[in-house]
Amino acid sequence: MNLLLDTGINRRNFTLGLMLAMTAACNTDAQSRSPVRDPFWRVWRDTYVKPDGRIVDTGNNGVSHSEGQSYGLLFAYQAGDADAFAKIAAWTQTHLSRADMALHVWRYDPSSPNPVADQNNATDGDLVIAWALGMAGQRWNRGDYTARAAQIRSAIRSHCVIERHGRRLLLPGIQGFVNGDEVTLNPSYFAWPALDAFVRLDGQQVWGPIISDSEAITRLARFGTHRLPSDWIVINGANQVAPARDKPPRFGYDAIRVPLYAAVSGRQSLVPDIAAYWRACLAANKPIPGWIDVVTGEEANYAITAGAAAVVGRLLGSAQPSQLTSDYYAASLQMLARYQ
Repeated sequence: MNLLLDTGINRRNFTLGLMLAMTAACNTDAQSRSPVRDPFWRVWRDTYVKPDGRIVDTGNNGVSHSEGQSYGLLFAYQAGDADAFAKIAAWTQTHLSRADMALHVWRYDPSSPNPVADQNNATDGDLVIAWALGMAGQRWNRGDYTARAAQIRSAIRSHCVIERHGRRLLLPGIQGFVNGDEVTLNPSYFAWPALDAFVRLDGQQVWGPIISDSEAITRLARFGTHRLPSDWIVINGANQVAPARDKPPRFGYDAIRVPLYAAVSGRQSLVPDIAAYWRACLAANKPIPGWIDVVTGEEANYAITAGAAAVVGRLLGSAQPSQLTSDYYAASLQMLARYQ
């Protein structure tokens, strides 16, 4: 029987507890959760959440990943849907939890003989899973959620944070991002609302230095004429940050979450150049491009998705799309932009 080595908690018993809670959920006192009235959540749940709690990325060959599971947990919590939350938590624990530490495998491919062949984690998924479990444990008086959230937070600190160049660096995953003195980071993985919640739970002395250094890196990651962050960056010296060389230097698919998490956490001061760029596009009646190369200035020949438009609305305080789009990632951005 495998144990979570970081905590000594028995994985089978944890999952069994979640499944029993799912069975008992229909008898939960009505005061323990809010009615599921959010139409956006109902559409997202009915489109992307399978009956067993697996979140399906319909735009990526039907795979699942810790990021998607984390979104499902967060959205279910926000909607007060304890039943869906329990199913998503149980599936995540059963299929994605690593046996050697309280982190999660980043990708699950149901078409593969070994759906979790790549055992690396994705730190942003782990951050949001821990955040959602911690909140749900408090709301629904679930000690198993609370304990699991604490285990994940501890594992993130132990395995996903390193000290280089005088800073505490939050790695995107435990493997593949450190090459000597050069460290690859993803600014969109700095999920500020989750990190702020961790401070309230574990104390400023635990998470404060990680947060302050991540904020400093976000301020340094401003490139090109418009001073925008790229999806991936490298840090190779004190205050030496540049776009990652092995990936397109774009403010695009990943980096759109930089202003999203900044806006949701009240950190608009971290992203003034993004706001200025978007306002300039709108003032010129120009569609905001789907991406922009932060080195050359080249722009996509298509506009941002409804999900990115929701992020624009959240950051600028303007209107957001009134209906949930049919694309998985764009719909998830819309849901995140509505988080309160």
